[in-house]
Amino acid sequence: MSTAVMSVRLPDELKQRLDDLGTRTGRPSAFYVRRAVEAYLEDLEDVYAADEAYRDWAADGYATRPWADVRAELG
Repeated sequence: MSTAVMSVRLPDELKQRLDDLGTRTGRPSAFYVRRAVEAYLEDLEDVYAADEAYRDWAADGYATRPWADVRAELG
C-alpha cells in the first residue's frame, strides 16, 4: 500500500493529547490521526450518500413502492 504525506495544523491541546496517547500506548500519533480520519471519512461518506438518496427521492416526488415489489426486485 502506498502512502502520501499530508501536513495538518492542529491546536496545541489536540496535538498534546495525541502525543500523550502515543506515549501511553507506544504508537506514533500519526497512527491515531490515520485511524480517526478513516473513521470520520467513512461517516461523512455515509451522510453524503444518504443526503443524495434523499434528494433523489424528493426529486421523484417522494414516490414509494410496495414492499413486495422491492423484495422481488432485490431477491
